[in-house]
Amino acid sequence: MPRMSGALPRGVVILVGLAAATIVSIGLSGIRSIFAPVLLTFILTICAHPVRSYVQKRGVPQGLATGLVIAVMFALLAGFTLTVIIAVGQFVGMLPHYASQFEQIGQDISAGLGALGIGHDQAAALTATIDPRNVMTLLAGALGGVFSISGALVIVLTMMILMSADAVYIPTILHQLGAREPHLVTALTEYASNVRRYMVVTTVLGVAQGALNALSLWILNVPAALLWGLLAFLCSFIPNVGYFFAIIPPLVFGFLVGGWPTLIAVIIIYGVINAVVQSVIQPRVVGQAVSLSQTITFFSVLFWAVIIGPIGAILAIPLTLLGKALLIDADPQTRFWRPTLGPTGETRSIKKLSDLESKHSRQAAHRASSDPDTQSPEGHPA
Repeated sequence: MPRMSGALPRGVVILVGLAAATIVSIGLSGIRSIFAPVLLTFILTICAHPVRSYVQKRGVPQGLATGLVIAVMFALLAGFTLTVIIAVGQFVGMLPHYASQFEQIGQDISAGLGALGIGHDQAAALTATIDPRNVMTLLAGALGGVFSISGALVIVLTMMILMSADAVYIPTILHQLGAREPHLVTALTEYASNVRRYMVVTTVLGVAQGALNALSLWILNVPAALLWGLLAFLCSFIPNVGYFFAIIPPLVFGFLVGGWPTLIAVIIIYGVINAVVQSVIQPRVVGQAVSLSQTITFFSVLFWAVIIGPIGAILAIPLTLLGKALLIDADPQTRFWRPTLGPTGETRSIKKLSDLESKHSRQAAHRASSDPDTQSPEGHPA
């Protein structure tokens, strides 16, 4: 008789793991109102930690260094909030001036839908959202979601102070854990470094991208250029799909003020800036910090947006990397799964070598087929 093993079948382990992940996801979604601001503060604290290390190396006391980090983070959040208020105020102020144009667009769409055989009632219901009053209602609902996040400002500020204070002991704690769990400490250290590089680079490039977009829209006389530049900055944190969310509003208002030439110009400008920043500069600067495939990246945006809302879409990459660090990188027995989540440095090297060998083989076959000395009198290879 075959020897019985104490290990569970792989299928059972997978099903149990999926069930546990489902339960955890539902639980996290239920507490998103407090979980999202805590995660946001956690990522901000990781990004701000080098500031503490820098000032402490210059002889600044720990308490003063902590206060300085908190002040810098609070100033950034306050500045961002003020920019949002100004941009949204600009948008609200100029929206009624385009009421007639929105109405005309609604009538044109309704006529086009009627020509396709869609009933008047259905067409009217579909085009009703183009009414500026309904746009204002949607904007109010969106702002309500933003202010509900801002309502968690107490949580963010409190956690910011507490995390910044506790961060003083992080090196000591990691040293203590290293005696028992060296792989976990290595995974967490690499995670903090990778997330810091990704967030800092994405923030800097996002600011540049948003500023260039806003300047271009201002030159094209597109209304609310500051708001659309701010939207481009926020969407730069959302991989793959953020670009499409950022370009739709300036396309609509660009068409209203300048027609098709302005619309085409917006598409070209946004396409060039996005391609240069996110497809050329960012991958070269970030490097191996984000070793996730495009499929995993896109799924992570959808997953975390469902779990904790819009903040989840913005923090999708750091949160996915955190799960990867805890579940795969920290365990030597599961590290072999890393290439399945995204091409690692070793995977890229193997792929490059394989492509080079394939190229040499094709060149050798081509030379052999074109060399007359290797052909028989009948024209077939000797």
